[in-house]
Amino acid sequence: MEPTTSSASRIVTLLLKVLNFVLLLISLIVLATNTATVYTEVQTLKIRFNDVYAYRYMFATNVIGFAYTLLQIAFSIFHIIMGKSLISGDGGVLLDFYGDKVLSYLLATGAAAGFGVTKDLKAAFDAFGLAVDKSFYEKANASASLLLLAFVSTAILSVISSYALPKKV
Repeated sequence: MEPTTSSASRIVTLLLKVLNFVLLLISLIVLATNTATVYTEVQTLKIRFNDVYAYRYMFATNVIGFAYTLLQIAFSIFHIIMGKSLISGDGGVLLDFYGDKVLSYLLATGAAAGFGVTKDLKAAFDAFGLAVDKSFYEKANASASLLLLAFVSTAILSVISSYALPKKV
């Protein structure tokens, strides 16, 4: 049996997934292109996101979220066009429910790591008297903010998917 969700709720869910996809894409691009040059008395250093472990974690959560959301968009489009779920039985509903839960936690921790390390890096560089362009911190915070908004979007999707669960299980 198919869940008794209306086509309007399926379209709203699809729009939230597309919003999530766009937020993750922009966050990914901003983070991946964020670099800074640190000038010391001895040498000049170039810092990239992959030089900091917390930014790597943030990047990884972003990529996982991006891939999962892309998959969910494809499933949703199929469901809207064909009128039936691609995954038979309770599997599709359970995938939505548990996948949204896991992804929301990943995105929240990725955003928190980004905010935390940006604050710590600024404090550390300032303590050592190293000059780093302010845009480096702003771009890192912008990427973490977009990741946080993607978390909110995924949390809303998680609540929506939990409403379909009692109908199936």
